[in-house]
Amino acid sequence: MTVYEGAPADLAGRCEKEQEVYRFLATLPLTYRRVDHEKAETMEACTEIDAALGFPICKNLFLCNRQKTAFYLLLLSGEKSFSTKEVSKELGVARLSFGTAEDMEHYLGVLPGSVSVFGLLRDTEHTVQLLIDRDLLSRPQFGAHPLINTSTLAFATKDLTDVILPALGVTPRVITVGANA
Repeated sequence: MTVYEGAPADLAGRCEKEQEVYRFLATLPLTYRRVDHEKAETMEACTEIDAALGFPICKNLFLCNRQKTAFYLLLLSGEKSFSTKEVSKELGVARLSFGTAEDMEHYLGVLPGSVSVFGLLRDTEHTVQLLIDRDLLSRPQFGAHPLINTSTLAFATKDLTDVILPALGVTPRVITVGANA
């Protein structure tokens, strides 16, 4: 697997939503690396990507409350266990569950397997609240799909918090996942 610097030189053949991410990143003062790969639909499929980038990429979970009136994108370390009960308690929400593919596509413009922080580009109403596990923020590097699960981008976690999220107009809620494990 080859690691490239930045966006592809030629975006022809790339889907529109992937191109949208590269156009967005081109407006920001940051650098990033990219690997192109076969579809990565599970964390297990990401092990080769992790090896190529030199760090484990994160899980991206699309969640909602029982009434489907509150939606969340939770970013956490791939090796961490996740308990809806624990996160529900921390958020003060009666019961969280995984959001549907239809809701994910409606709010973030992506299908399962491709969800990432870049889905917030498409959430112009800021309906989806970003949740980030505290441990993830302590890592120097962060990886995310550019709205398609055949590429992965890697950049400094500091660029995520100080450049990308402010450009998206997003203030994340930092939570602790696994504190009671």
